[in-house]
Amino acid sequence: MSRAKRAVVIGGGIGGLTAAAALHRGGLQVTVLERAGSLQPIGAAISLSPNALRALDVIGIGDEIRDLAAWQGDGGLRTPGGRWLSRSDADAAAERFGGPLVLLHRATLIDSLAALLPPDAVRTAVTASVADPGDADRPARVRTPDGELEADLVVAADGIHSAVRRVLFPRHPGPVYSGFTTWRVVIPVPGVRFASHESWGPGRIWGTHPLKDGRVYAYAAAVTPAEGHAPDDERAELLRRYGDWHDPIPAVLAAARPEDVLRHDVHHIAEPLPAYHRGRVALLGDAAHAMPPTLGQGGNQAVEDAIVLAHHHADLAAYTAARLPRTTAVARQAVKVARLNMMSNRAGIAVRNAAITALSKTGPALFLRSFDGIADWRPPQSPYASQRTRLGER
Repeated sequence: MSRAKRAVVIGGGIGGLTAAAALHRGGLQVTVLERAGSLQPIGAAISLSPNALRALDVIGIGDEIRDLAAWQGDGGLRTPGGRWLSRSDADAAAERFGGPLVLLHRATLIDSLAALLPPDAVRTAVTASVADPGDADRPARVRTPDGELEADLVVAADGIHSAVRRVLFPRHPGPVYSGFTTWRVVIPVPGVRFASHESWGPGRIWGTHPLKDGRVYAYAAAVTPAEGHAPDDERAELLRRYGDWHDPIPAVLAAARPEDVLRHDVHHIAEPLPAYHRGRVALLGDAAHAMPPTLGQGGNQAVEDAIVLAHHHADLAAYTAARLPRTTAVARQAVKVARLNMMSNRAGIAVRNAAITALSKTGPALFLRSFDGIADWRPPQSPYASQRTRLGER
């Protein structure tokens, strides 16, 4: 009887767990090595567009995630004073892309993915590195504090500052600072009703969206030097930057505590990698193609990567060929959108806002147009789930 192929996944985030679940479903023996003490991510939400949901259909949890998440699309784009520049609705998004855009807490998605794996497949508090990427004639070797593991496939899902990427491509310059930092909160805001929105101001944006469990997910971004910190606390920094913006932003800030606010500088990979594999090691997600969050596609592209990798796990050159052109294009579009929505010149902002308003009157909202060619992607495998995407089925 032949031995089951072994895959080692370095990184237990969304991309790594999706890859592990897809490879396990395909018959591989999978081990996930996560350096943190648990799989639970630091609190924030994730937007999943139809491309990622169709990828999750392949491993059988697409409908589960649709049920757990809030549909997005009812709302639009506003100015700091509250004027609507562009409106959109969830049904229009679902009709345009063959399924909904949804929002849920990252921890919820992590739990659903982890439940697809055998109980002993995930090892936390383990620092792993690639000792040898292997080749066609020998397995890859992964070094851990408890010794080395041999693998027919190593999946490097170790994030934007990937140590595995540096081993595979030591001459690549790595990520660069995108020019802005982000803040995120997930909190209850009792008594506040609002339409989802993203609001663009000079060199700043803010977004507010309801989660299905009643909490509010809010995020902000601002052009600022790298590695900055508030002189007091990050909630106070948000009050200074956004406290006079339209409702419900003041109410969200009033409900937030300093410890609720997460702040992270944004980095992206400006120079594409020459490949997403070397030997028996494949990179996915931020390790391969980190991008600004301005399209909300970082996690979505990682999920796509994972499903395509499982499909091509025996031919990593085919995986690179399938993923590198697409993710490079999506990452470049995210950079362009960042330049547009983080614009600081007031004359340019006036022209931009007028153009957005005019375009939205003649066709689909900018929010929907930005997903053309992205959200309509379909996985190479047949799905296992029912793909409930009919309009109104929320």
